[in-house]
Amino acid sequence: MFSHVMLGATDIEASKKFYDAVLGVLGAGEPNRDVKDDGTVRLFYIHNGGIFCLSNPIDGNPATCGNGSTIGFACESLEQVKAFHDAGVANGGTSIEDPPGPRQGAMGTLDLAYLRDPSGNKVCALHRAG
Repeated sequence: MFSHVMLGATDIEASKKFYDAVLGVLGAGEPNRDVKDDGTVRLFYIHNGGIFCLSNPIDGNPATCGNGSTIGFACESLEQVKAFHDAGVANGGTSIEDPPGPRQGAMGTLDLAYLRDPSGNKVCALHRAG
């Protein structure tokens, strides 16, 4: 359904540090870096058939996060959810909502952790536990 997800980043290097850490937990390597003639920087993390991108906004305005928006990353276990969370907090992210762990809901038991990245974007680590 999706070809890629792109988020705006106010400080591309702070965002790179955060996403190198959390996506490294999932097995993603270094992003491809694209620098435009005007200095706009975009980073492309390519892993398991998905593309996750970060970009300085091309319109020159500050990056803003979407109220009500969340980008979810699939994890293989509760331990990986916790490692994603801990790597994010250690690299400029902010833990939000409940502590990492299982939650009951309409989709069964999900292991979840929520963070804000350095630009304020909300991200989630998710493992379908049952």
